[in-house]
Amino acid sequence: MPFSARFSRLDELLHETQAYWQQVAFACDDIPWPELKPALLQLSDEQVHLLDSDPDTLLEWLAPYIPHLSEIHRLSALSQPHHTSLTFPFWLENGIKGRKLEQLKSFVETLSPIEGRWLEWCAGKGHLGRMLAFKGAQQVISVELQQALCDDGSASAKKQGLPMAFICRDVLKDAVDDCFEQVDHAVALHACGRLHQEFLVKGVQARCTNLIVSPCCYHLFTPNEYEPMSVEGRSARTQLTHHDMKLALQETVTAPSRLTAVRHREVAWRLGFDALRKQVTGHLEYVGVPSVGKQIFSGAFSDFCYWAANQKNIALPDHIDFDAFLALGVKKQQITARIELVRHAFRRAIEIWLVLDRVLYLQSAGYDVEVFEFCDKALTPRNVFINGVLKKEG
Repeated sequence: MPFSARFSRLDELLHETQAYWQQVAFACDDIPWPELKPALLQLSDEQVHLLDSDPDTLLEWLAPYIPHLSEIHRLSALSQPHHTSLTFPFWLENGIKGRKLEQLKSFVETLSPIEGRWLEWCAGKGHLGRMLAFKGAQQVISVELQQALCDDGSASAKKQGLPMAFICRDVLKDAVDDCFEQVDHAVALHACGRLHQEFLVKGVQARCTNLIVSPCCYHLFTPNEYEPMSVEGRSARTQLTHHDMKLALQETVTAPSRLTAVRHREVAWRLGFDALRKQVTGHLEYVGVPSVGKQIFSGAFSDFCYWAANQKNIALPDHIDFDAFLALGVKKQQITARIELVRHAFRRAIEIWLVLDRVLYLQSAGYDVEVFEFCDKALTPRNVFINGVLKKEG
């Protein structure tokens, strides 16, 4: 199916099903879908967890209740082409942590064969660039905001005899045309939000021969109301906010059980405090409290409530039944988890809608584009690979 037709159909279906994925779970006191409520409430907490960790089983469970969900799933699927495994010497891999190393290797394997001149966007210490240089890149220009990271990366490249040059730039503010003009290929791996959008815009303006991007954190450094890149996106029926775009990021590699337990406790405590706040202030809308170190959730619920009340300038009464409010929080968390379970069935669809908006932007600028997964989701759910090659004139 052509990308434009795929985007159009996915847009139509997401618009029709927005009542399922645009809910703000914390703001709901009850499950908002009458047709789903009995089935969701019959699930045990363990069943909710198992469904949430298995997108295919979740789809199968929800499909009878939500029209077109199976088609949405099909439109959101990407292929994962086979590629040859590459090996790197220990001195090149040193300092790159386990899962990140495997992500980089899978990404570079997808790029093989590697030749010509490369631009590495938002490079950090240049781990990706060093792999490209080692595997055959004639030259790698690594653009990075932080001078300290440029210095570290430059020192490593020099020590390892790799053809790399680091340039310290703020890619959202500084001119970068000269960077694109010096290369044949430009790559942005997991550049967040507007950072990878600027990569595409600046690369297109410079008529860069090859633009490769793996998007991440679509909402960062952008307005709350999403501003589409393509003509088709700007006329789409689906309208996204930061809250919606964050949904695309909620599929994560399985966390250790200890971290999962802490997260569950955090949600219950926040909801328990919100019940207390509503009673004290009389304001019934949900109000979030700031992020805080996880160690606070190893203490007492009452201590968390006093901390949260201080953050919101709320004076708490002297006598509070904290156990009762914690029980309310736990009960509300069970509702919230079941609402989020339904929303999570649309995670990949939201991401693919955003990806196709970028693809159509590249196509309209004269690029041939292919999209696939560069690695398995178990390595990173942010595994989308967009490859745009500028069409030859004439």
